[in-house]
Amino acid sequence: MRKLLVCQHVPHEILGTLNPMLKRAGFRIRYVNFGRHPDAQPSLDGYDGLVVLGGPMSAYDDHRLPHLAVEMKLIDSAMQRNMPVLGICLGAQLLARTLGARVYANHIKEIGWYQVAPSQHAGADPLFHEFDDSEMLFQWHGDTFDIPSGAIHLAASRQCANQAFRHGDNVYGFQFHLEVDEAMILRWLKVPENRREIASLHGGIDPDEIHRQTTRHIGRLHELSDQVFGQFIELFGLDKSRPRLVSR
Repeated sequence: MRKLLVCQHVPHEILGTLNPMLKRAGFRIRYVNFGRHPDAQPSLDGYDGLVVLGGPMSAYDDHRLPHLAVEMKLIDSAMQRNMPVLGICLGAQLLARTLGARVYANHIKEIGWYQVAPSQHAGADPLFHEFDDSEMLFQWHGDTFDIPSGAIHLAASRQCANQAFRHGDNVYGFQFHLEVDEAMILRWLKVPENRREIASLHGGIDPDEIHRQTTRHIGRLHELSDQVFGQFIELFGLDKSRPRLVSR
């Protein structure tokens, strides 16, 4: 049985639609909840891959949240072992930092549904090749990252140029949330901390409009999540002796 380690930061940010896909593929999943156990020191021994989920903190908050440094060491260890790694939102930012890239505040917060376009390299990527020229994806972030040196830029939005990247052939960072379903989004809109964040934008974000857009766009998001996460799961079956894709 394949085993996956998942770094979690808050109760409402979970594997979502990725969870049943992993279970069907025969994975055993272990969550490390740093929100409850900030002093946890997990090891990758006995595991086959790593997923780092989102959270409201910033990737550069390790001076007050030491577990972020622990997570970056896990990411580095996973890459050294040639394990598949997926970073989502905060996880993508931690992945970028681990690879030496800068993480910083974006000029606006993306909360809700936004058009995301694949890059010129996405058509040759196994996870992104079925993206249309523009896709409505769900977002909830205020920070962004530079694309790490040697990584391949895979997607951008008008408000945030760096939405996804691949490092090597089995390490991915997604700024957006492909893992959400409608129930998760509605839950996020009710979380007190999230409600305060929206209120602080003084009308810039309308939760009711997010709800309406979710009804329109969630079906296509599920199609993309099935394709992208299905291909990510396929990475666990790669022959690790084969030549690695070359990052440009």
